[in-house]
Amino acid sequence: MPTIQTRRRFLTTLSVASAASSLRLWPSFAAACPPETTVVRIANRHSLCNAPQLVAEELLRAEGFTEIRYIDTAAAATGGAIAESKVDFSMAHASYWIPAIDAGEPVLLLAGVHVGCFELFAREGIHGVADLKGKSVGVYALGDSNHVFLAATAAHIGLDPANDIRWVTNPKVNPMELFADGEIDAFLAAPPEPQQLRARSIGHVIFNSSTDRPWSQYFCCMLGGNKEFVQKYPVATKRVLRAILKATDLCASEPAGIARKLVDRGFTDRYDYALQALGEVPYDRWREYDAEDTIRFYSLRLHEIGMIKSNPQKIIAEGNDWRFLNELKRELKA
Repeated sequence: MPTIQTRRRFLTTLSVASAASSLRLWPSFAAACPPETTVVRIANRHSLCNAPQLVAEELLRAEGFTEIRYIDTAAAATGGAIAESKVDFSMAHASYWIPAIDAGEPVLLLAGVHVGCFELFAREGIHGVADLKGKSVGVYALGDSNHVFLAATAAHIGLDPANDIRWVTNPKVNPMELFADGEIDAFLAAPPEPQQLRARSIGHVIFNSSTDRPWSQYFCCMLGGNKEFVQKYPVATKRVLRAILKATDLCASEPAGIARKLVDRGFTDRYDYALQALGEVPYDRWREYDAEDTIRFYSLRLHEIGMIKSNPQKIIAEGNDWRFLNELKRELKA
């Protein structure tokens, strides 16, 4: 049945277009149907590399969502929060999602969002990942993105991450501060932590996932969603993904404006660190990189060291839905 363009509908459309134009983007009306739900819950993980999901609120409203909730979520608890339907969507490192899929958690990967954001800081005398053998490395929690990624990295160069590295966790003390105080030998930092450590002249970088191969050839953070939400609300899912990918483009093209939004909305109190992080994380490659190849790569690494039981083919078959991404790559051509 054709849609009748009433005066009220025209004025509503005009209002949405005006709001979206302030972000230098046209609102998307590509989907013929409105979202099946107008409520969406997104994890708030207070990591600046997650900027696309943190600043997507106006874009989500332009997609038809009227209630957008940001739920405080610890990094190590993101997968569980989505699996338990406490959160609908979140970004997290590609390797982090794989153990959850292996365990049968109801999460689906939808897209790669950006390339590397991790930097490995170490004390004097440590010059590469291989030098971590017998050393102490701080992480927020075993099983979080930092731990899983660095375990995969260490295994790739021949270390046994379970036995060759002494993993240090302290629920009362930030591992970055343990590193700053000289109590551990290395720390894998994500924005704004690299900016903070450099500003304080603490340690030196021995590894950067956005520039060092093979890690720089794969996605870092990927968007995951609750499987029931994705299957029950496909139109809403596509609209959420479209908003976040548009926000990703803005992180690349308008870093100063996005950094200001991160400060204004309370996601960080340092504009300078936010601007540095946005300039260092490659947000402009989501159309170019292969999301499935990323999952295959990390699944193989984690399977080799026994962190997952499933082979890459099973992880890919059970843990992703690329149909929305494939459509949006055509719709959102640069």
